[in-house]
Amino acid sequence: MSERVCLVHYHEIGLKGKNRATFENQLVTNLNRALRDFPVGRVSRISGHILVEAEDGMATDEMAHAISRVPGVARVSVSYRCGLDEGEYCHAAVRALREVPEPWNSFKVHARRSSTAYGKHTLEMMQIVGSELCHAFPEKKVDVHNPDVTVIVHVVQGNAYVYADTGPGVGGLPVGTAGKVVSLFSSGFDSPVATWMVGRRGATMIPVHFSGRPMTSDGSEWLCRDLVDALAPSGIIGRMYVVPFGEYQRQISLTVPQSLRVIMYRRVMFAVSERIAQLEGAKALVTGESLGQVASQTLDNIAAVNEMVSLPVLRPLIGSDKQEIMRRAEELGTYEISAQDAPDCCTLFMPRKPETHARIREVHEAWDLLDHDTMIEDLVQNVEYIDFDQCASYKPPRGLRARHRELAPRSVGNDYKWEETAGTA
Repeated sequence: MSERVCLVHYHEIGLKGKNRATFENQLVTNLNRALRDFPVGRVSRISGHILVEAEDGMATDEMAHAISRVPGVARVSVSYRCGLDEGEYCHAAVRALREVPEPWNSFKVHARRSSTAYGKHTLEMMQIVGSELCHAFPEKKVDVHNPDVTVIVHVVQGNAYVYADTGPGVGGLPVGTAGKVVSLFSSGFDSPVATWMVGRRGATMIPVHFSGRPMTSDGSEWLCRDLVDALAPSGIIGRMYVVPFGEYQRQISLTVPQSLRVIMYRRVMFAVSERIAQLEGAKALVTGESLGQVASQTLDNIAAVNEMVSLPVLRPLIGSDKQEIMRRAEELGTYEISAQDAPDCCTLFMPRKPETHARIREVHEAWDLLDHDTMIEDLVQNVEYIDFDQCASYKPPRGLRARHRELAPRSVGNDYKWEETAGTA
């Protein structure tokens, strides 16, 4: 009797050399985490694929959908696993083709072997299975050039995997294979998409949200938590930091020229984010900036902010327009959340006429008006965090103990403190 399993296909992992097993093992770990709410029997490596087995031997389409959202998965096929008996895999092919939703009018069979241990040639296998399908579906046509459906019979490690239902995955590389990256994270459209795009390349993402609190409500913080939950199927985020920034924004707005406020805000944000990245052992920062989209995202202003940090700053959306970003947000399930309005630091003490082409000398003069070192140190000391269980590869630093009071209600008592060991990885 054949079992219904999910056969996971990857692409880029297959191009790896001697460290390919490391990527495969990380993908197995991530799939186990992503499927923890499903009755999974085992997730294992087989030749060139990952195999997901259900406890009852009947993998579901819902399980396949969850697998498809995990970075590193190129395709996932709901497949029948059976022995190498001709009758068994022919019967499985009929079952697989019957599950294809109508309408469809034509099909073909494609067979392949991962080894030559099985005696029958792939052409012979295709003839045997094709003949059985023609008998079972006399009203359908065989079309070897442009079929509506392709039935795959794949011999791997002593079993035949037969499927006609295959769906695309998100691609990329398994989360946890590219190190940690800190993302400047807001409740808008751009930064969640940028965070997902870098996470899809194998990075473990650590969003940092700058809240307007205490000058605004904590509404944006709740939206950010909802956004992290929306990204949970990808398993890219282990912890989010929240920086109450409102009081220092007020100080900046009263001290520097109005046109340079936004640049000063962002210089402080970058400096604080880099400090958090150093504590986390992260190797880069990520922003959702798109060239020329707003005043702070011109080349001159980007340069004026970039000089604050020594880490690489990744900008995956730099060449995207707003419509492209919003379409991706819809695909990820973050659009409806980002469309909600909540006051945050991005709308607090905004100038009427922000500078679009800042002169670096004037930026430095404005920066020197601030007690910026004390400001940055105080913000880092008062950072709060929220932990999530979606990311299998995230390991927190031992130095941070200030949980967010509202969004992490399990934190009680007086443990909202910065340990003396801050910075110890």
